[in-house]
Amino acid sequence: MAVKELNAKEQHYADTRDEAEELVAEAKEDIYLTSFQISEKHNKYGTYFLVDLKFSYDTPKEIMENAPTKKEEPKSDHKGIEYSVNDDGTVNANVTEEDDE
Repeated sequence: MAVKELNAKEQHYADTRDEAEELVAEAKEDIYLTSFQISEKHNKYGTYFLVDLKFSYDTPKEIMENAPTKKEEPKSDHKGIEYSVNDDGTVNANVTEEDDE
């Protein structure tokens, strides 16, 4: 199953206001467009426009409410091995063998 973000934001650059309005007109064709904003900016090279677009995609309520739950880790019956560490850094394992007769 493809994963798609529920909310997406895009920002585009335009040299002129006409280019910015064309970007907005193209975005308005998408039914998921929720808002747009054209910002006029200035720097030492001149004027440019930033177009901010926000999209919200619908997700059926049933899918969101019936999300899979986290599975619990199975508990292990393993008790481990007893060991001891000597002063010189070596390790001794205290293994007891049980005879099943």
